[in-house]
Parts: sequence; C-alpha cells; structure tokens
Amino acid sequence: MSEENEVVVEQVEQVEKPRPKLERREGEPTAAFKGATWAALLLGVSSYLIGLSNAGMELNEKGYYFAVLVFGLYSAVSLQKAVRDRDEGIPVTNLYYGISWLALVIAISLMAIGLYNAGSIILSEKGFYGMAFVLSLFAAITVQKNIRDTQKARDNWHNQ
Repeated sequence: MSEENEVVVEQVEQVEKPRPKLERREGEPTAAFKGATWAALLLGVSSYLIGLSNAGMELNEKGYYFAVLVFGLYSAVSLQKAVRDRDEGIPVTNLYYGISWLALVIAISLMAIGLYNAGSIILSEKGFYGMAFVLSLFAAITVQKNIRDTQKARDNWHNQ
C-alpha cells in the first residue's frame, strides 16, 4: 500500500513542477510583440488582397494596386534596413540610402495618386485600401526590425 502512495506522490510532484521559463535575451522583442507584428502584417496584406479580389475594377487596375503594395512593402523594408545599418555603423552608400527613401516616397505617392484618381472606387473603399496599405508597410518594417533584433540578441548571447 505504501508503494502505491509513493507512486501517486511522485506523479503529483511531476505534474506540479513548473516549467522552466525561457529567458528572453537582452534586446530581443517579446514573443507577444513578435506575434502582434506578424498578425498586423498578415491582417493588412490579406485584407488588402481580399478587398482587391472582391473589387469590381478591371484586371489591369487590380494589377496596378497589387504591384504598388509589393513595391511599397519591399521599399519600406529596404529603407528600414538601410537606416538600421547606418545606425549600427554598417556601411551603406548614399546612393542606396537615397534610392531607398525615393522608392518608399514613390510607392506611397503611387497609392495616393491612384486612389485619388480612381473614379470607380467609392470613398470608403479608398480609405480601406489606404489604411490596409499603411498597416502593411508599418507591419513589414516592424517584422523586419524584430527579426534583426532577435538575431542580434542571439549573436550577442552566443558571443558571451
């Protein structure tokens, strides 16, 4: 009888032991922040694309708005990387830095001009596309920053 009690006590002790908490490295974003940024990126891009697929516009117009989204995402991440590289002392040419800024300004301008001139899109849809576009750009920048911060924190941790 006492052996059974010991087995039960051992099982209870095993269940009640807390799991060791994974330590977050200094400078690494929290899992919640990483998840929120990925969710924002997926929400922004998927909302934009779902809205685009359901829109009653010509296929070439849909292609224009899709291309502007892809160009905007790429240029925003490229600019964030160039700014971060400069801040960390990694060489970035003035030409690349300037092109990164110019590309982002062009992408945002193309979206604004396209929405302004789109007579077939009602004002609320224009607002939807604009907000989904901005959310996607901001989230892409933040996701890229999180990836870089995580990698830097891991590299610093391994070098200690």
